[in-house]
Amino acid sequence: MDILIMAGGKGTRFWPLSTEKRPKQFLKIIGNKTMIQMTVERVTKLVSLNHIYICTSDKYVDILREQLPQIPLKNIIVEPEGRNTAPCILLSTLYIENISGSTNIIVLPSDHLIKDEDKFINVLDTANKYLSLYNNEAIVTLGIKPTRPETGYGYIKAAEKERHVAGNDIYNVDSFVEKPNIDLAKEYIKSGDFFWNAGMFIYNSKAILKLYQKYYSEGFKILSNLNYGKKSYYTELKENYSKCKSISVDYAIMENCDSLYVIPTELGWDDIGSWNALSRYMKKDGKENILKGNIKTINASHNIVLSDDDGEIILIDCEDLYCIKSNGKIYLGKKNKLNLISELKDKYEFD
Repeated sequence: MDILIMAGGKGTRFWPLSTEKRPKQFLKIIGNKTMIQMTVERVTKLVSLNHIYICTSDKYVDILREQLPQIPLKNIIVEPEGRNTAPCILLSTLYIENISGSTNIIVLPSDHLIKDEDKFINVLDTANKYLSLYNNEAIVTLGIKPTRPETGYGYIKAAEKERHVAGNDIYNVDSFVEKPNIDLAKEYIKSGDFFWNAGMFIYNSKAILKLYQKYYSEGFKILSNLNYGKKSYYTELKENYSKCKSISVDYAIMENCDSLYVIPTELGWDDIGSWNALSRYMKKDGKENILKGNIKTINASHNIVLSDDDGEIILIDCEDLYCIKSNGKIYLGKKNKLNLISELKDKYEFD
């Protein structure tokens, strides 16, 4: 069994703290380790470092090696450019299979929060056992039991129960559902059949390559003809990767797969996909302030203050504000408007 961590995203939703040069997965957003460091540490409870692969952009290889020097260099899969998740996972599967042979592969994002790590490892182990013992043609997804009517996530609708394995129920998947409006999200929770799509799944390499050959044939033809493990490999990849259609794995493969299963679970999971989501998990002081950096407060409450350097920020007699210091700039506004901050980037063409 091998693990593939996807770490090529630009982290645009957390600008200006997250930038294209150093995106969200490489930041210490929650705790004293970066998101990708936390992800790797989490899965070392399941496999050794030799079985952990990370796919990232060529522009992030140096940051990755700085933050995770323990990952073998051969286990870093480099994309010449971002082409969405379908070509990324195809490239990575072919790359890993060249090293490991036919293998079960767990695909994980690099920047999600998981509180119950023991349960997480148990569910991944269950999925691996199901593939190995019962159905090696399956793609098994993790479905997070919703705790609120969330409109920011896609959903997985479960059908009938397939099997009980190692303490977990496994269901056939009825369908993938796009992000709903609030009324639909409330109906999904009431039904009990819908689960958040966390973008985590496991498959056997041979099985998914058959699906790629059938449903992503041009991309499969391009990438399967590369000379993996040879000196010419990366030159060939750079010359051909842009020819692969940019599409998500959900659209390209999952929605066409007849052997798709879901394990519903509760992990204390969040993709930390918005500033509001981040504020749910960051530590607060006695006045409900979220403070990260060299910050002092006097009669201040319910503020968010984040700084990427040692310069001192002092809040006096204020509430419900955000103040973000990043790359020498200070961004200040009303906390309930924080998710609109990205409009500044588009208007003024900030880095």
